Amino acid sequence: MRTAIFGCGAMGTILGAYMNKNGHETILIDNYAQHVKALNEKGAQVIGSAELTVPVKAITPDQMEGKYDLVFLLTKQTSNKEVLPRLLPFLKADSIVCTLQNGVPEPSVAEIIGKERTVGGAVMWGATFVEPGVSQLTQDISKQESLFEIGEMDGVIGDRIKKVAKALENMGPVIITDNLMGARWLKVMFNSCWSGMSAALGCTFGEIIDNPKASACMSYIAHEAVAICTALGYTMPLFWGQDMTDMGKIDTEEGFAKSQKIFYDIVSKMRPAKASMLQDLEKGKVTEVGMINGYICDEGRNAGIPTPFCDTVVRVVRGIEAGEIPLSMDNLKYFDA
Repeated sequence: MRTAIFGCGAMGTILGAYMNKNGHETILIDNYAQHVKALNEKGAQVIGSAELTVPVKAITPDQMEGKYDLVFLLTKQTSNKEVLPRLLPFLKADSIVCTLQNGVPEPSVAEIIGKERTVGGAVMWGATFVEPGVSQLTQDISKQESLFEIGEMDGVIGDRIKKVAKALENMGPVIITDNLMGARWLKVMFNSCWSGMSAALGCTFGEIIDNPKASACMSYIAHEAVAICTALGYTMPLFWGQDMTDMGKIDTEEGFAKSQKIFYDIVSKMRPAKASMLQDLEKGKVTEVGMINGYICDEGRNAGIPTPFCDTVVRVVRGIEAGEIPLSMDNLKYFDA
């Protein structure tokens, strides 16, 4: 099975390292030429919660040739309209494109790639890009029950999604779900909480939970996500054997305290991590906030449910992108109202 990872930032690099290390030859595709050069010359280097360096083959998109049987899509969703048409000539009728992007990208990917070639899933671990060729794994994946939760858009569990799972198992445990949209809502809630706040405040995940007000904002963001997900008829799956909708059940002091403990237990395992959105802001790039917190805002409007905390994250991050707001913990003031 000829396999590629399209979009090799931190997560793509680490996934590619593990897949190649464990015998599944995988080509890494990225438009950052210096990164591609480093990968070819020095291998994919993983630091942090794991230490490994793996020889890999990396190319830029203009060097693609032939047809790919399986492509893992890890570019930013903001690039999909440019990336996906470029990928089409290198796909067969029965090729599989598995989007592991943030947000809920499957419908928009399927519009270009075709629903018959599109599957998706959530990545249940974190990473930070350090420098060309080097990425940091920010949590101990050896202790996780699953690293990926993948599925078909229609919930069918057949041979195709099992092939994708087998490839990903070169990194670690995979759950195949018949509830892909529920899994996507779980991940978009996670990302909106700690990644949204990390980007809005210009801080690490650890700094969020060390600040009572910033940590509280995560519970309120989760409250918005859970209310909308429920209204739309989706059910978030368990994570670590726990009902994560408890993150958003904050109508009582006991509920709020439980929510905060869940956040602390999860985020404390990723203290040094910075959201990929924050890394984009630090580089002067446009972020995926519209596909993460903004997705919750959009679906909230459709469901008639207010989303003041996600609205504020989007407003602050857009202000940072425009150079109107600095990257600072002082941005907590925008959440006062």
